[in-house]
Amino acid sequence: MIQLIVGAKGKGKTKHLLEKVNNAVKTVDGNIVYVDKNSKHMYELKNRIRLINASEFPFESTEEFIGFICGIVSSDHDLQEVYLDSFMDVAFIKDRSKIGDVFEKFDRISSQFKVDFIISVSLEADEVPEKFKSQVIVSL
Repeated sequence: MIQLIVGAKGKGKTKHLLEKVNNAVKTVDGNIVYVDKNSKHMYELKNRIRLINASEFPFESTEEFIGFICGIVSSDHDLQEVYLDSFMDVAFIKDRSKIGDVFEKFDRISSQFKVDFIISVSLEADEVPEKFKSQVIVSL
């Protein structure tokens, strides 16, 4: 399943995402990965959470980013949750009309490999594709 934290840039989505990931450590038995565009929040994450700084890797398109995520999923059979911060930036999504297609791919990966994706995305609630509105857990 995918879960969405939505709101305009600067509204506090990262704060909610960090709180959710740090609370997940108490209840999640498998591994947890936090993907961000930098390492700025390294010291705010519990030590059981693996931080991946996406800017350290040479992908330049949404397709390459999805491949990168598939690589993370395929390399860790104990992976249970992936948190994605600054999603539009790290996933190279420039055209907001394409976000539904990207969510669809993440939803398929989630179903097939039993990995939950919690995504912080700079969209207003009314910009979320209809199919994914029920997966919005925080709207700011």
